[in-house]
Amino acid sequence: MSDSSPLPPVRLHPEAELARDALSTPLLARAARLARWAGEDTRVDAGGGLVEEQLPAAAAHLGLTGDEAAAHASEAWRVAVDTGLVAIVDEEEGTVATGEDLALLYGSPQDVLGVWLTALETALADASVPDLDDLVDAMDDGGEVDFASLDWDPQVEQEFLDGVLGNLYLLTVSEDGPGDGPVPLPALAASMIVPSDMGEPTNDVLEQVSDAMMRLDDQFRVLEPVGIVEYQPVDEALMADVDEEPATVVDETDVTRYGMVRLTPLGLYGLRSRLLEAGIPAPAVGDLADKGADVLLDGTSTFPPSAAQAETEQWLDRREPLAAVRELLTAARGSDSGAPLRRLRCQQALSLVGAVAEPALREVLDDAELGGLARVWLTERGFGDVPPPSQDMVFWLTVDTIAAQLAAEGNSEELQALVEGLAQQHGGFFAAAWRVDHPATADVLEAMGRLHPDKRVAKEARKAAFKARSQQGG
Repeated sequence: MSDSSPLPPVRLHPEAELARDALSTPLLARAARLARWAGEDTRVDAGGGLVEEQLPAAAAHLGLTGDEAAAHASEAWRVAVDTGLVAIVDEEEGTVATGEDLALLYGSPQDVLGVWLTALETALADASVPDLDDLVDAMDDGGEVDFASLDWDPQVEQEFLDGVLGNLYLLTVSEDGPGDGPVPLPALAASMIVPSDMGEPTNDVLEQVSDAMMRLDDQFRVLEPVGIVEYQPVDEALMADVDEEPATVVDETDVTRYGMVRLTPLGLYGLRSRLLEAGIPAPAVGDLADKGADVLLDGTSTFPPSAAQAETEQWLDRREPLAAVRELLTAARGSDSGAPLRRLRCQQALSLVGAVAEPALREVLDDAELGGLARVWLTERGFGDVPPPSQDMVFWLTVDTIAAQLAAEGNSEELQALVEGLAQQHGGFFAAAWRVDHPATADVLEAMGRLHPDKRVAKEARKAAFKARSQQGG
């Protein structure tokens, strides 16, 4: 991932469900079956791999047939060894025994997922290795691999795959991403190759994207059995020799022919675990459910709207409603730069609470920072006996709201529409607004001057901002 901004929170499936998914993945299921199959006569080579003469029996035990049967059995055996499902007893004799970690597959969901994460690392390492035929061709007389002739750098290859998976994770968890839907392989390859500021890609860049697609096609085929992705491979007709006549008529506009990939719920869990292991903050919905209201309001400040609502709903579900509302209101107070956005998140949280919150809102009607918010909530829900706000409170709430929107969205189209509406409805808005005793008054007026398309109104806003800053001694 090239962007250093915080990742949106991911919505993970329950661990029990993820553990069931892990146990049913082809790679881990095969590894477990081989661990139970292995006995006194099972032998491994110096690298811990199953000896070649025993691969057919292992493949048959797994019900594998065809040209790739032995390779798949060998891969499953490596996973069994790497995850501790099988233990090597004597390296010289090549004898093995059931590993202690096999029992973990009957343990808690966390135990199962821990084993699966180790299997995932094995699969990721395998996905970064060139095709076996290429490795054989690159061997010199001494049996060493000439990596230079392969044009392959293990570290670069691993970093490329990590970057692709990071981008796929970001696309999946982003509010405007595909969600549960698949991502076209060309788009994923382009995200790693095409510079963000490039207009029309050059032929050289397009060729690099095409090469990256072919690499990813091989890698996702390797990764699918471990359950991290669901993958529709590149149509083999696209890789056929240009002089060959295609076997069937193909639709040139069908993007799915170029490969489609989606992260599974288990894949989201696995990639988040790897991000956290690498020290990259990767929040999940529910992380803040047992924290205080202050942590909730600050923590959700960078969340997309739907994720912020989901997080807040979980937080509220764990608390007595009236006490939760009082805690939220207390946490929403403040004059620091983050306070307006906290109050906006508080207001959004209060929209999820019913009439039981009324007493807490009435308690803050006279509060300079929360009184306007309380009046809006009570009025919108049809409660009577709500005192009208003073003009000072109206202007203060307006500045606070715009400051929160600036912090949440920046110079968005919605904020520009709000600014235009305010200036149009209140002819003397700027003459009064600069006097508002709010820490963000000058910044808000400057933003209004920047956002308003009418030069005359924008100039008024900038003048008002100057007065506000002078009044604040800035």
